[in-house]
Amino acid sequence: MAGPYPGDGSNGPDVLEESGIVRSDIRSSFGTANGTADGVPMTLELTISDLAKKAAPFAGAAVYVWHCDRDGAYSMYSEGVEDENYLRGVQIADAAGKVRFTSIFPGCYPGRWPHIHFEVYSTRADIADATKTIAISQIALPKDACDKAFAQPGYQQSVKSMAGVSLDNDGIFREDRGARQLATVTGDASSGYTVSLTVGVDTRTKPTGG
Repeated sequence: MAGPYPGDGSNGPDVLEESGIVRSDIRSSFGTANGTADGVPMTLELTISDLAKKAAPFAGAAVYVWHCDRDGAYSMYSEGVEDENYLRGVQIADAAGKVRFTSIFPGCYPGRWPHIHFEVYSTRADIADATKTIAISQIALPKDACDKAFAQPGYQQSVKSMAGVSLDNDGIFREDRGARQLATVTGDASSGYTVSLTVGVDTRTKPTGG
């Protein structure tokens, strides 16, 4: 599920048509926007594999990532940041199927467990058309990392929101408590976290959009 704020043209604005969207550092807006999202440093590393080819690395796949800021707001949609496009970006998987983004640790907002959204496209050329998405999912963040990140300045709202959610009652992760989408997190709140997940994509799946 892409959620209500994908920014891929399937539900309102389309950031994937902008020439600056393919980038590794997504903390700042680009184009005519100039805002920067503050927060605990985070490196996101995804390894994309092709399940149709015995989980071989999916080299050349385009991976679009987006998530909320430390206040739980989404650029392009939420009040006050409608004109920003930070915390959104695309990377192309290397020969090992890996993509890496520099960002901030996402916040938490009412009703949802802390998470990161992503979509996978077969090639970079496909990203301008949301109907060519071959995988859509969300990454769940472990509670211990969230608690430590949210204890840092600026995450006060996330602390309040986190108190009302769990992996058991989250609308996306409750089926298996996020077992298949729960990231591995290393590092700390002062030096920054590295969030990692291996993502299996079946390229035999017919694109349906988000």
